[in-house]
Amino acid sequence: MEKKSNLSWRRFFACYGRVGDSPSVAGGAVHAKQRSLRRSSFSDASFNGGAAFSPEDLSLSLVGADLHVFTLAELKTVTQHFSSGHLIGEGGFGPVYKGFVDEKLRPGLKAQQVAVKLLDKEGHQGHREWLAEVIFLGQLSHPNLVKLIGYCCEEEHRLLVYEFMARGSLENHLFRRFFASLPWMTRLKIAVGAAKGLAFLHEAEKPVIYRDFKASNILLDCDYKAKLSDFGLAKDGPQGEETHVSTRVMGTQGYAAPEYIMTGHLTAKSDVYSFGVVLLELLSGRRSVDRSRNGREQNLVEWAQPWLTNTKRLGRIMDPTLEGQYSPSGAQSAAALAAQCLSRNPKGRPTMKAVVDALEPLLLLDDFHVGTFVFTVLSPPEEAAAKEALPARMNRVLRRGEKEAAAEPPPVRMNRVLRRGEEEVAAGEAQPARMNRVLRRGEKEEEEGEEAGQRRRRRGSGLEVRSPKPVSVTDTAVYRSSPKARSRGRGA
Repeated sequence: MEKKSNLSWRRFFACYGRVGDSPSVAGGAVHAKQRSLRRSSFSDASFNGGAAFSPEDLSLSLVGADLHVFTLAELKTVTQHFSSGHLIGEGGFGPVYKGFVDEKLRPGLKAQQVAVKLLDKEGHQGHREWLAEVIFLGQLSHPNLVKLIGYCCEEEHRLLVYEFMARGSLENHLFRRFFASLPWMTRLKIAVGAAKGLAFLHEAEKPVIYRDFKASNILLDCDYKAKLSDFGLAKDGPQGEETHVSTRVMGTQGYAAPEYIMTGHLTAKSDVYSFGVVLLELLSGRRSVDRSRNGREQNLVEWAQPWLTNTKRLGRIMDPTLEGQYSPSGAQSAAALAAQCLSRNPKGRPTMKAVVDALEPLLLLDDFHVGTFVFTVLSPPEEAAAKEALPARMNRVLRRGEKEAAAEPPPVRMNRVLRRGEEEVAAGEAQPARMNRVLRRGEKEEEEGEEAGQRRRRRGSGLEVRSPKPVSVTDTAVYRSSPKARSRGRGA
């Protein structure tokens, strides 16, 4: 069965040719037939059983889609051989590279930046998801759907070429640390844009169920306009009297509706539930599932649902990075709408058209204090001008520093400091000499004081002996023989 499927794929693309190329003679008839045809259903193109969808019918259905069929060599040129410097992201489909196309690559091609998505052969998605993207985005066009520019199919290689979305995904802006917090009005604008995209899919002549609505699949352009991307899991909605589409459960944990997980019954209300989860992420700044949190807080819906209709405690779930700078009435209305979208009963959920009608008036509310928060959005030309001006500013700073250095060269300042230091050191070395002189003087004075004290003590006790006056020999003789003389000698 699998071999037959692969053969069908090869036969299909061998006959497919270039989208938009039609016989010149029968061109008018072809376009007339195209206008009369309804949108081709993806289920009609299934190769898992039954009659395969006619390549002629599929090519006719995509004639007016203005899709380009690129060669692998062209896309290698666009992305510089899929260099790591051009890698901008990676998802379940495979890596995504940034590139640039213009008339040099192909005549008539609009000059623009593009995102080239390369199917990972060992990834979670495959040919079927790639074909779904080509069929849905090749035929659907809306301001809130990402534009598919073309694709490539060579041997086992499958690639998709989209318009480049300068701001990346909503997931990055909500949950990545290196991104600034989104202001309240920008969050509402994103919610309205995403809701309009879903409403368009649900109200199409042949309804489409997106099935994988989540923050990472909402891309933002330079003006923060939201567009839905990644239609690999999209399904055609129920037809006629059908109430649902039975399919195997696929999607992302935390976003899928509970009844779809339990029964596999897919309806437009399944997308409404997923939208309610994303709206709750916009309000709270938390992921739908966060294993790093404790207990009940790991599941955003279970944690936040009790507070959504409680106006007094709504602040508990609001994103703290908003710092209170949001419309209280707008937040209450958005939270009440999220509660309706997250109803366990699918019939209790609103349609996406009703969601759009409820959200758009919130953009007009201004009952909140903006404070000192400044959020500047630069257009790509302004960003380029700012980057070009940066070297000029750096040069001015350098020149200012050079002028200051020229006014008094660093060596002169250093020499002055060194001389001052030497003087202080010399003064410090002279200090001990002065101290030694004082100490010696003090010691000498102390010794003299002790000698004077000893003399006074001896004199007071009568023990002091004075040196006798020198006498002659005759005087000595008299001194020895006469007591009177001896007394005179002592008196003398």
